[in-house]
Amino acid sequence: MAAILKGTGNSVYTNAPERMVGETIAELADSRIGAPVVLVNGVDVTGIVFERDIIRALAELGPALLERPVESLMTRDVLISSSEDTGRDILNYMTERRVRHFPVMENDNLSGMASIGDVVKSRLNEIMHEADSPREDILHS
Repeated sequence: MAAILKGTGNSVYTNAPERMVGETIAELADSRIGAPVVLVNGVDVTGIVFERDIIRALAELGPALLERPVESLMTRDVLISSSEDTGRDILNYMTERRVRHFPVMENDNLSGMASIGDVVKSRLNEIMHEADSPREDILHS
Protein backbone atom coordinates (compact mmCIF):
# COMPACT_ATOMS: atom_id res chain seq x y z
CA MET A 1 0.00 0.00 0.00
CA ALA A 2 2.85 2.37 0.76
CA ALA A 3 4.06 2.03 -2.84
CA ILE A 4 0.61 2.93 -4.16
CA LEU A 5 0.43 6.05 -1.99
CA LYS A 6 3.96 7.00 -2.99
CA GLY A 7 2.69 7.37 -6.55
CA THR A 8 -0.58 9.12 -5.70
CA GLY A 9 0.45 11.34 -2.81
CA ASN A 10 -1.09 11.82 0.59
CA SER A 11 -3.69 14.41 -0.30
CA VAL A 12 -7.22 13.37 0.69
CA TYR A 13 -10.36 15.40 0.17
CA THR A 14 -12.31 15.39 3.44
CA ASN A 15 -15.63 16.72 4.55
CA ALA A 16 -17.41 17.45 7.82
CA PRO A 17 -20.58 15.44 8.51
CA GLU A 18 -22.66 18.60 8.94
CA ARG A 19 -21.63 20.10 5.59
CA MET A 20 -24.48 20.46 3.10
CA VAL A 21 -24.63 18.00 0.22
CA GLY A 22 -25.00 20.83 -2.32
CA GLU A 23 -21.69 22.38 -1.21
CA THR A 24 -20.00 19.01 -1.29
CA ILE A 25 -21.25 18.25 -4.81
CA ALA A 26 -19.98 21.62 -6.07
CA GLU A 27 -16.51 20.96 -4.63
CA LEU A 28 -16.43 17.42 -5.97
CA ALA A 29 -17.23 18.70 -9.45
CA ASP A 30 -14.64 21.51 -9.25
CA SER A 31 -11.91 19.25 -7.87
CA ARG A 32 -12.82 16.19 -9.94
CA ILE A 33 -12.99 14.12 -6.73
CA GLY A 34 -15.12 10.99 -6.47
CA ALA A 35 -15.33 10.14 -2.78
CA PRO A 36 -14.63 12.49 0.12
CA VAL A 37 -13.85 10.95 3.49
CA VAL A 38 -16.09 12.30 6.24
CA LEU A 39 -14.22 13.25 9.40
CA VAL A 40 -15.61 14.16 12.82
CA ASN A 41 -13.64 17.02 14.39
CA GLY A 42 -11.36 16.92 11.35
CA VAL A 43 -9.71 13.73 12.62
CA ASP A 44 -11.87 10.62 13.10
CA VAL A 45 -13.20 8.82 10.02
CA THR A 46 -16.96 8.47 10.40
CA GLY A 47 -17.95 7.81 6.79
CA ILE A 48 -17.29 8.26 3.11
CA VAL A 49 -19.51 9.73 0.42
CA PHE A 50 -19.46 7.69 -2.75
CA GLU A 51 -20.93 9.07 -5.97
CA ARG A 52 -23.51 6.29 -5.83
CA ASP A 53 -24.62 7.53 -2.37
CA ILE A 54 -25.39 10.90 -3.93
CA ILE A 55 -27.21 9.39 -6.93
CA ARG A 56 -29.38 7.13 -4.78
CA ALA A 57 -30.29 9.92 -2.38
CA LEU A 58 -31.01 12.30 -5.26
CA ALA A 59 -33.35 9.75 -6.84
CA GLU A 60 -35.16 9.39 -3.52
CA LEU A 61 -35.22 13.01 -2.30
CA GLY A 62 -34.82 15.12 -5.42
CA PRO A 63 -33.47 18.68 -5.07
CA ALA A 64 -34.19 18.69 -1.30
CA LEU A 65 -31.06 16.53 -0.95
CA LEU A 66 -28.86 19.55 -1.63
CA GLU A 67 -29.92 21.16 1.66
CA ARG A 68 -29.25 18.09 3.79
CA PRO A 69 -26.05 17.32 5.69
CA VAL A 70 -23.56 14.87 4.21
CA GLU A 71 -24.01 12.55 7.19
CA SER A 72 -27.58 11.87 6.01
CA LEU A 73 -26.32 9.97 2.97
CA MET A 74 -22.73 8.91 3.67
CA THR A 75 -21.68 5.28 3.84
CA ARG A 76 -20.89 4.67 7.49
CA ASP A 77 -19.28 1.24 7.23
CA VAL A 78 -15.93 2.37 5.87
CA LEU A 79 -13.28 -0.18 5.04
CA ILE A 80 -9.92 1.31 5.90
CA SER A 81 -6.53 0.11 4.77
CA SER A 82 -3.10 0.41 6.28
CA SER A 83 0.31 0.57 4.65
CA GLU A 84 0.80 -3.13 5.45
CA ASP A 85 -2.03 -4.19 3.13
CA THR A 86 -0.83 -5.39 -0.25
CA GLY A 87 -2.20 -4.28 -3.60
CA ARG A 88 -3.74 -7.73 -3.91
CA ASP A 89 -5.48 -7.35 -0.51
CA ILE A 90 -6.89 -3.96 -1.45
CA LEU A 91 -8.03 -5.17 -4.86
CA ASN A 92 -9.87 -8.05 -3.18
CA TYR A 93 -11.53 -5.70 -0.68
CA MET A 94 -12.57 -3.31 -3.44
CA THR A 95 -14.02 -6.15 -5.51
CA GLU A 96 -15.91 -7.67 -2.58
CA ARG A 97 -17.34 -4.33 -1.44
CA ARG A 98 -17.79 -2.95 -4.96
CA VAL A 99 -16.02 0.31 -4.14
CA ARG A 100 -13.54 2.34 -6.14
CA HIS A 101 -11.97 4.38 -3.34
CA PHE A 102 -10.27 3.21 -0.19
CA PRO A 103 -9.00 5.44 2.66
CA VAL A 104 -5.61 4.57 4.12
CA MET A 105 -4.77 5.09 7.79
CA GLU A 106 -1.33 5.13 9.33
CA ASN A 107 -0.89 5.48 13.12
CA ASP A 108 -4.56 6.49 13.49
CA ASN A 109 -4.15 9.28 10.93
CA LEU A 110 -5.68 9.48 7.47
CA SER A 111 -2.62 9.22 5.25
CA GLY A 112 -4.04 8.82 1.76
CA MET A 113 -6.71 7.52 -0.56
CA ALA A 114 -6.27 4.68 -3.02
CA SER A 115 -8.47 4.47 -6.10
CA ILE A 116 -9.19 1.35 -8.11
CA GLY A 117 -7.04 2.80 -10.91
CA ASP A 118 -4.08 3.26 -8.56
CA VAL A 119 -4.42 -0.28 -7.22
CA VAL A 120 -4.80 -1.91 -10.65
CA LYS A 121 -1.78 0.00 -11.98
CA SER A 122 0.30 -1.09 -8.98
CA ARG A 123 -0.83 -4.70 -9.31
CA LEU A 124 -0.01 -4.75 -13.04
CA ASN A 125 3.47 -3.41 -12.25
CA GLU A 126 3.93 -6.20 -9.69
CA ILE A 127 2.85 -8.84 -12.22
CA MET A 128 5.15 -7.41 -14.90
CA HIS A 129 8.05 -7.42 -12.44
CA GLU A 130 7.30 -11.03 -11.46
CA ALA A 131 7.20 -12.03 -15.14
CA ASP A 132 10.47 -10.24 -15.93
CA SER A 133 12.42 -11.63 -12.97
CA PRO A 134 12.88 -15.19 -14.33
CA ARG A 135 14.02 -13.79 -17.69
CA GLU A 136 16.53 -11.52 -15.97
CA ASP A 137 17.86 -14.50 -14.01
CA ILE A 138 18.29 -16.58 -17.18
CA LEU A 139 19.98 -13.75 -19.08
CA HIS A 140 22.42 -13.08 -16.27
CA SER A 141 23.38 -16.68 -15.52
